[in-house]
Amino acid sequence: MTEPAPDTAPDTDLPEQIAVRRGKRQAMLDAGVDPYPVQVPVTHGLAQVRQQWAHLETGEETQDVVGVSGRVVFVRNTGKLCFASLQAGDGTRLQAMISLAEVGEEALARWKAWVDLGDHVFVEGRVISSRRGELSVMATGWRMASKALRPLPVLHKDLSEEQRVRQRYVDLIVRDEARQMVLDRAAMTRAVRRVLEDDEYVEVETPVLQSIHGGATARPFRTHLNAFDLPMTLRIALELYLKRAVVGGVDRVYEIGRIFRNEGIDSTHSPEFTMLECYQAHGDQFTMADLMRRMILAAADEIGSRSIETPAGTVDLDAEWAWLPFYDGLSDAVGRSVTVTSSTQELRALADEHGVAVDPGWGADKIALEIFGDVVEPTLVQPTFVCDYPAIAQPLARPHRTTEGLVEAWDLIIGGVERGTAFSELVDPEIQRARLTEQSLLAAGGDPDAMQLDEDFLRALEYAAPPMGGLGLGLDRVLMLLTGTGIRETILFPFLKPES
Repeated sequence: MTEPAPDTAPDTDLPEQIAVRRGKRQAMLDAGVDPYPVQVPVTHGLAQVRQQWAHLETGEETQDVVGVSGRVVFVRNTGKLCFASLQAGDGTRLQAMISLAEVGEEALARWKAWVDLGDHVFVEGRVISSRRGELSVMATGWRMASKALRPLPVLHKDLSEEQRVRQRYVDLIVRDEARQMVLDRAAMTRAVRRVLEDDEYVEVETPVLQSIHGGATARPFRTHLNAFDLPMTLRIALELYLKRAVVGGVDRVYEIGRIFRNEGIDSTHSPEFTMLECYQAHGDQFTMADLMRRMILAAADEIGSRSIETPAGTVDLDAEWAWLPFYDGLSDAVGRSVTVTSSTQELRALADEHGVAVDPGWGADKIALEIFGDVVEPTLVQPTFVCDYPAIAQPLARPHRTTEGLVEAWDLIIGGVERGTAFSELVDPEIQRARLTEQSLLAAGGDPDAMQLDEDFLRALEYAAPPMGGLGLGLDRVLMLLTGTGIRETILFPFLKPES
C-alpha cells in the first residue's frame, strides 16, 4: 500500500491553509457543485473491495465497476494521471487512479484544483491491479463527498498526547491505535455483558439526576432542577436504585452507566467514567468474587491476553486470585501488628513513619485506610481481593460474620491499582439507618465525600431486601489494565481543561 505523503506545512501556516481550502469550497459553489452533497452512490466499502478482488495479479484489469468513498490521506497529481489513497473509518485504504483518458479534461482539472488531503471523495470505476501490483479503482468519474477546511496533521509525526485527547476526531483519522481502542472497548463491554446474561442478570437503567447522592463516598457535581426548583446532583454510584430493584423482586440486576465524581483528575481518575454494578439476591462477597473473575477473564480473552505487562510488573490472570485480609496486609507492610483496635495515636505514628499525609481530624480506621492505599496497594501486582475492611470503609456493607468491627467487603487490586469492589450487602434497615446517619453527620460537619441520609432507600429496605451480594467494576480501569494505557486513552472523549 502506498504510504500517505507528509503534509509539510508548518502550524504557523494553518490560517492560510484554511483560507485556501475555503476558497476551493467557494469555487465549487460558483461552479454549481455542492461540496457537501446529501449522498453519494457508494456500492462497496473499501474493505469489501480489498477482500473481493484480492486475487488480482499485478497489472490485471477487470470490467467490474464499483462506487467507493473514503478520506484522502495521500494524493499525487502527475500530469495526465493522478493517484490518491482513500481511507475508510476502519483504517482500510484503497488506491484511486484519476486518468485523463478515463474521466476527461474537465474532471481531471477539477480534481487537481479542488481535492486536498482530508477530503472525503467518491470514486466510480473499474477494479484493477496497477503495474506496481496495487489494488486500485480506475476512475471513470468522481465527486466531492465532503470538503475538509482544515488540513490533516503531519502524518509522519506523532500527535502529542494533549493533541490526541483534545482532538480525538483527528486522532481517530491518523492513528490505528486510537481506532482499535474504540473497538476494544466495545468488545470488552460485550464480553462482560455475555457473562452477566449467561447468569440470567437483567439490565436496567436508573436515574442520573438525583436529589440525594449516595452509594459511595465521593464529592458530587451539583445542579438545579428548574421545574421543581430543587437542588440536584449527578449520580456518584448506581447502587441505591439497583438495590431498590432487588427489593422489588428483580433478583439479578445490573447496569452499565456513566457516573460523575467532582474530584481529582490524573492517570487513573476522571470526573466522569463508566461503572458496571450488579446485585444478586442470595449472593455474598464470595459469589461476587467468582463473577468478577469470570468477567475480567472474558474481557481479557476477547481483546488481549491473560499475561499482561504493567508498570508494577507482569500480571498473570491464570494464577491464583489471592485473598488478603486488610489488617494482615497492613501489618506485614509496616512490620508490626495493626488491628481494628489499634489506637489513633499508633496509626498516626505509623503514618508519619511511612511519610503518609493524614488529616488531623481522622480517626484510626481512616488513617489505616490511607496508609494501606499508599504503602500496600501499589505492591499488589497479581489479582488480590483485599478483604475484611474496617466498617468506616464501606458504610453499605454487611457487618463481618465472625469479626466485630469489620465488614464483608473486598477491593480487587491488579497491577497495583484498584479495579473493582464488592460487598455482602447490608440489608438490615436499622443498621443501615445508623450508618447513613453517621455519614450525614460527617457531611454536616463539612466532609464533602460523605453520603446523605436517603429516607426512600431506607423505606425500600424496610419492605425486606433478600440477602444479596453486589459488585462494582470500573470498565475504564479494566480496559487500562488489558491495553496498558491511561484513563484518558480509554475514554473516547475525556473531559479536559478548556483551551485558553
